[in-house]
Amino acid sequence: MDADSIAAELKSPEVARRRAAAESLLHEGGGLAVIPLVMACEDADEQVREAANAALEGLGPPPREVGPQLATALQRPGLAGYWAATLLGRLGTAASPWSRALGVAVAENRDSSVRQRAAWALGKIGPQAIEASAALEAASRDADARLARLATKALQTIGRAR
Repeated sequence: MDADSIAAELKSPEVARRRAAAESLLHEGGGLAVIPLVMACEDADEQVREAANAALEGLGPPPREVGPQLATALQRPGLAGYWAATLLGRLGTAASPWSRALGVAVAENRDSSVRQRAAWALGKIGPQAIEASAALEAASRDADARLARLATKALQTIGRAR
């Protein structure tokens, strides 16, 4: 079965099929099935979520062409938003077109783990993420100590240290 077919199985109403698809992607690599894997992190079934998380953990940088979909997924709280930020961060400077979306996630996502991971990702992008500086500066003063630390580090990487 090809990656597109496996990814389609992640949307099956049958839990067993979703589990098998996530497990298959774990062993074969996600490739262009990155977005379905990110969304499978929100599955109602714990085993599907675990397999999707494990598959994403094992991936390196995603294909750049999924950047717009990852930027959209940044709006989600929880693991989908977390993984969207993580995968954009793994792209490094190639994720610079989505710096603004990452900045919005730092400033507005209601999930602290997503906000933290978006700040981390902006640090991985570096100077090309300058448009997110205002969001990072505000986050560097946040009561969430981890977010403040990650935002400060990202600002240093961008070249906008306070």
